Amino acid sequence: MKEFFDKQDRKANHLINSKSPYLIQHAYNPVQWYEWESEAFEKAKKENKPIFLSIGYSTCHWCHVMEKESFEDEEVAELLNKHFVAIKVDREERPDIDSIYMTVCQMLTGQGGWPLTVFLTPEQKPFYAGTYFPKHSQYGRPGMMDVLTQLHEKYEQEKEKIAAFADKITSSLTEQSKGTTAAEIPEKVIHQAYQQVAQQFDSIYGGFGQAPKFPTPHKLLFLLRYHHWTGTELALTMVEKTLHSMVNGGIYDHIGGGFARYATDEQWLVPHFEKMLYDNALLLHVLTEAYQLTREPRWKKIAFEVIAFIKREMMSPEGAFYSAIDADSEGVEGKYYVWSKAEVVEILGDEDGELFADVYDITEEGNFEGKNIPNLIYTQIHDDNLKDKLEVVKHQLLKAREKRVYPHLDDKILTAWNGLMIGAIAKAGAVFQAPDFIDAAEKAAAFIEKELWKEGQLFARYRDGEAKFHGYVDDYAFLLWGYIELYEATGSIGHLQKALQLREQLFSRFWDDERGGFFFTDKEAEVLITREKQSFDDAMPSGNNVAALQLWRLSKLTGEETPKGSLKQLFGAFQQELDAYPSGLLSLMEALMATYAEGKEIVVTGYDQTKRQTFLNELHAQYQPFAVWIEATAESRQDNQSFYWHDQITMDKPFVVYICEHYMCQQPHASLQAAIDALQSS
Repeated sequence: MKEFFDKQDRKANHLINSKSPYLIQHAYNPVQWYEWESEAFEKAKKENKPIFLSIGYSTCHWCHVMEKESFEDEEVAELLNKHFVAIKVDREERPDIDSIYMTVCQMLTGQGGWPLTVFLTPEQKPFYAGTYFPKHSQYGRPGMMDVLTQLHEKYEQEKEKIAAFADKITSSLTEQSKGTTAAEIPEKVIHQAYQQVAQQFDSIYGGFGQAPKFPTPHKLLFLLRYHHWTGTELALTMVEKTLHSMVNGGIYDHIGGGFARYATDEQWLVPHFEKMLYDNALLLHVLTEAYQLTREPRWKKIAFEVIAFIKREMMSPEGAFYSAIDADSEGVEGKYYVWSKAEVVEILGDEDGELFADVYDITEEGNFEGKNIPNLIYTQIHDDNLKDKLEVVKHQLLKAREKRVYPHLDDKILTAWNGLMIGAIAKAGAVFQAPDFIDAAEKAAAFIEKELWKEGQLFARYRDGEAKFHGYVDDYAFLLWGYIELYEATGSIGHLQKALQLREQLFSRFWDDERGGFFFTDKEAEVLITREKQSFDDAMPSGNNVAALQLWRLSKLTGEETPKGSLKQLFGAFQQELDAYPSGLLSLMEALMATYAEGKEIVVTGYDQTKRQTFLNELHAQYQPFAVWIEATAESRQDNQSFYWHDQITMDKPFVVYICEHYMCQQPHASLQAAIDALQSS
């Protein structure tokens, strides 16, 4: 309450009317923040001042730290307000701006992260960049007071030199965004990507590289497909080891379900406690596919726990999915999630409290800053009765935890991230035969259609009744993925029609006619200093890479050639990146692998709905990453479409299955058992 009254005593800045939770957090800073808007740039030009650009997001721990140290500080604010025009950007609303200036930061410093701090000319051209700055210089890290003073002086004294340097950086950005054109990408590139991933693998603790460790679900999805395609056992071993290590570690919330953003240590014990929708969506895809391939019950259990967490804590009343949950509670990172042993024993009683403490590494001294992060790193539970008992006590602890002060919830609804979760829950619903999961996916899709799909185009963000920002390529590509998963989970022709509409918009709004590939921004969107074309996967897979795989699937589902020519243009647009670092584009490797694997087209038809569903259940249970399937019924016939499988719709027989592969079809199967046998043997 004290913070509330303190803010009321201050004068609000230009962010006060924003819908962004991140910008609203800064609305009472003494810094006279502007949003990214023409008014700010006009002011900078008129007063001949550089731009101080600060980019972050509402659940970013170090963004909170920098705000407290610098942006709430009167001395820092005085320097900023006097010599700069200060602009705040929510990276989750404006990934286009964030991506450009993050690239700049990486070019100038060799690293990046948030908060992202960039100094620009009034024409938006960058000349200095960094991430977190404390107020005062310390331990070799420059401080805000020194940086602001020195850059102001340089800007006043060396304007021409700074302008020339900013022009050079901008030209380099533009050149990077052009991409390349190339012939067919050879199969060997996929194997090179695999070898690079294998070299990064931590065989002791799972995961890839050193601490901090990120889940990188796109690597796991690639490895599952590579194992299926080549039979390479190590590929599957890397997935299983990594999943077990993450699920055992503190990066997984053993009390409430869901994964944190990353672990700060190599054992996955100490998470950065924020939870992101996209991480949980992509890991849900991994868990579901790993279960299909291995039948490991643990992956099903964790998948159900992740979905329960999402429904409980990240689903809006209308059925869409919120963006993120902060790491901090009451200003302390992780406070909501950690426990003392005394607390556990008080809640559960002596016997159950000691049992839980023994299993989940809860000690008097603690495993994290005097408190405890529940984990199973050193414990294996084999007894089913013990497992059941622990589920009961974990529920008790969850109820007790819910009485604590809850972390900040970023309740904006992002189309792209919702697309990922729609696809993940739909797939899980089909594989685990859980209709309520599919219902949740359809409800979220209906929300997107109602609130964020306007007059034939997508918008990127919805909050407080407002849809805003032209959709980015990620919005279209990730939602396309979601609709294809929904179609295969339900057989509803409406979902396939939506996917086709998205495909049309992708090409009309984002395609580079000259060099191939999709630009990140809509052709109707705000013009920035460059129009990027992203290829490398980051915490999320690149929109280009996801689009490639989903366009390939859509072509197999409909028999229609991808618009603007084949996918070769899309692969060829990124030949330079593929040659340099193929494991940086693993989602694109999934699509390239699919084109070489080819896979099956399976058409299920006939008037006996029970038999069709029985066969589809068997199909969903199998790991068939390069197959597509169509439930061809009278309801799926559309007058305005001529899909190749329309000729196979058979409603005068109870059940028929067509299995086609490598441009050849087997004899149709009219027996349910024969069809299942053919599926399992093919």
